[in-house]
Amino acid sequence: MTRSSRPPSGPGRMPRRHVLGGLAGLAAASVAQKAEAQTGAGAQTGARPQAGAGAPARLQTEEFRLPGPEDGVTVYVRNKRPAGTERFAADRILLYVHGATYPASTAFDLPLAGLSMMDYLAGLGFDVYLVDLPGYGLSGRPAAMSRPAAEGKPFMRTQDAAAVVGQVVDFIRQRRGVDKIDLMGWSWGTSTMGLYTSTHNEKVNRLVLYAPQWLSRTPSLIGANGGSLGAYRSVSRDSAKERWLKGVPEDKQAALIPPGWFEQWADATFATDAAGAAQSPPVLRAPNGVVADSQDYWQAGKPLYDPGEIRVPTLIIHAEWDADLPSYQAQEYFARLTRAPYRRFVELGEGTHTVMMEKNRMQFFREVAAFLTEAEPQALN
Repeated sequence: MTRSSRPPSGPGRMPRRHVLGGLAGLAAASVAQKAEAQTGAGAQTGARPQAGAGAPARLQTEEFRLPGPEDGVTVYVRNKRPAGTERFAADRILLYVHGATYPASTAFDLPLAGLSMMDYLAGLGFDVYLVDLPGYGLSGRPAAMSRPAAEGKPFMRTQDAAAVVGQVVDFIRQRRGVDKIDLMGWSWGTSTMGLYTSTHNEKVNRLVLYAPQWLSRTPSLIGANGGSLGAYRSVSRDSAKERWLKGVPEDKQAALIPPGWFEQWADATFATDAAGAAQSPPVLRAPNGVVADSQDYWQAGKPLYDPGEIRVPTLIIHAEWDADLPSYQAQEYFARLTRAPYRRFVELGEGTHTVMMEKNRMQFFREVAAFLTEAEPQALN
């Protein structure tokens, strides 16, 4: 594991640690905050703050690179927490993983209007982590991405992603001295987190599945369109915008994404792929393991894993205009969570697969925070 304090200078380098202000008017501080990684810190006890509680004065950011599946390919992990705090209870620690195409670092921690979801949860007292899987975002690019896509096979399958998540979970558990943590996945990330949890329930406290992937009745929006699958695929900014708005009523599209938000996200996201950005027009490359799994399992009517093996409290959260993974998938997945101690399904109106970065995102933030911070609903008074 390595840490870096270098200033940002492109996707191949890590941005330095920094301290951010509170929830109102967050801005990067001018001084980098030096922070030491701590192992075996022990758990903090006491009452848990409720969602909506006041934010701490500052947030502290720390970044790590863990060994990846290939020599020279590292896994990027980012942590945000209340500044100066090193001890957290297990139920105040959250790890987030991204979906099939775009990294965690430019969605979960994108400061739209000065605030990211990562900021929001850290402001509620959480020790929050995100991971970019190999081939995505600020993590290393496997050797297959240095060659034409057709010369390689799809990589970073769901089982491979779950193995990386397991590595990060163990890193966090050791760092904080806890037995279990909360997990959250978006889109394909729900399959990664769902698969991992189904075989490692003892390491998971609560599980949030944002737009869960399940058996599909319609063609995938990221499929190969009948062609053969190479190692990776390429996505343009125009196709990203088109996919984002698919399924949104025409008269609602203009107001769905506040002005400048798509451009801010696209600029940050496409900049993480130096080789793709150098093409004309620029593209973002993404591993095709997820597409291969979709063809072999979800599109073929075969579950990749059994949600019935998940034995932790679980939140399913979804938005009504999600064309990538429509509501029926979330509903059918929810019905299969038969061994969760308790489960909840929340459907948000006027949102897409990317509701986390749309006008109704605060509804999304608050629903997730409420689930993670509430007392056990089945406990006796």
